[in-house]
Amino acid sequence: MATTTADRHVDRHAGWDGRDSFGRLVLAEWTKLRSVPRWAMAMLAAVVLTVLVSVLTASGSGYGAGGPGSPIGPDGGRVRDEFYFVHQPLTGDGGVTAKVLSQTGVEGESHEWAKAGVIIKESTEPGSQYAAMMITPGHGVRLQSNFTTDRAGSEAATAPRWLRLTRSGTSVTGYESADGANWTQVGTVQLPSLPRRVEVGLFVASPFAIKVERQFGSGSVGASPTSSTARFSDVVVTAAQPGRPAPWSDQAIGGSDRVPESLLGSATQAGGVFTVTGSGDIAPSPQDVDGVRQSLTGVSVGVMVIVAVAVLFITSEYRRGMIRTTFAASPRRGRVLAAKAIVVGATSFVVGLVASFASVLLALPILRANGLAPPAFQVPSLSDGPVLRAIAGTAAVLALFAVLGLAAGAILRRSPGAIIVVVVPLLIPQLIAGALPLAAARWLMLATPAAGFSIQQTTVQRYDFVNSICLPEDGCFTTGPWVGFGVLCAYTAVALAAGFWLLRRRDA
Repeated sequence: MATTTADRHVDRHAGWDGRDSFGRLVLAEWTKLRSVPRWAMAMLAAVVLTVLVSVLTASGSGYGAGGPGSPIGPDGGRVRDEFYFVHQPLTGDGGVTAKVLSQTGVEGESHEWAKAGVIIKESTEPGSQYAAMMITPGHGVRLQSNFTTDRAGSEAATAPRWLRLTRSGTSVTGYESADGANWTQVGTVQLPSLPRRVEVGLFVASPFAIKVERQFGSGSVGASPTSSTARFSDVVVTAAQPGRPAPWSDQAIGGSDRVPESLLGSATQAGGVFTVTGSGDIAPSPQDVDGVRQSLTGVSVGVMVIVAVAVLFITSEYRRGMIRTTFAASPRRGRVLAAKAIVVGATSFVVGLVASFASVLLALPILRANGLAPPAFQVPSLSDGPVLRAIAGTAAVLALFAVLGLAAGAILRRSPGAIIVVVVPLLIPQLIAGALPLAAARWLMLATPAAGFSIQQTTVQRYDFVNSICLPEDGCFTTGPWVGFGVLCAYTAVALAAGFWLLRRRDA
């Protein structure tokens, strides 16, 4: 029987014994939810499954010895500081100028982020302060400092190119020139605790080449060292204090155990031309393994149980005809749906909070014991802000999926169809993302409700000038934690609005 306009008019003015109370309506829906034993058991099962799967996944993981770890940069973060350095000391203010004649790869083409240029560095100790003017094969001239600062110069420029750095106190200014006569300032950086005596000179670096192969059901990531050679001429070190120039020294800075000794680098000088070969990189070292997200793996199972309960919360009333009684007691159907959403969302949030906290509390120590520990890996504590955000955010994601399931149930009125509509978009991206080009896979993961799980990321800082491994099928999002969460909120809001609209226009 279709609901007429007159019926709706009457419904709008009908009350719950004349004193329709939304609070009492919420209380009534809460009574329905907690009075069905199998729903309460299902919520408890969601917690148990989430924790159990998280712990088992952590137990089966392994990160090896982890290696010696990366040096720590001036900002306190892990860095890569591996390059070949031709240097001499400089006391006080001064600078260094050189012309990069050529830049080539030792085997094949140069890496797009291979670097050759002039540098002022606090010392030869890895992780110490520095400022460098460089030229790269793929990104032109850059002024970089202290591993995280990157300023672009002439982005289309390639060797030959003149580069210059000048120091004045703690300020270091970078210049570039096409002819050695007309100079363009690229920028000035501050090195706050730069000592009076520093090392200045030439450097060459070439980062690892990362190769990603992805296909249905599996994928692999490989990294191999690269090496680059640059030739320099017209190398001049100027000092504010006159004195006899110090002799040149050369050495490989840092040095990864993954780089063969033959690629560590070398330097020669003949006829005023320096030929320098080097490998490695001078850059931040973002951590690719997120221990907190790994400890929340079981949430992907718990969410399915919660979605099933949320769908049944409304479809069971349709199946048994109880929905007519509900609407007779509370004729304003939108308020009924809102009350159900509040009850199932709040309950799911509490369940998710318990499950997420227990998962991190139990799985994180297991991951540490399996090798995810300093110095190779940094694992935050439970009191860190990003960890608390990941735990509370995961609970919020489960609450949103519960409301999404409720809305799907209101729209379809059938449990199997509603559960499939919500759960399949969670699974499909994980299954097919590995077979898609990386850009398409990232778009797919961000365009589905599964994007909400980006809130679990605690190692999200990435740099455009550093190649890092971020595979969407592994739950890595390049957009940070909040964009994906916003996508899930949008899906939930649209589904709830559609359910509300249909609820008021269809017969119960």
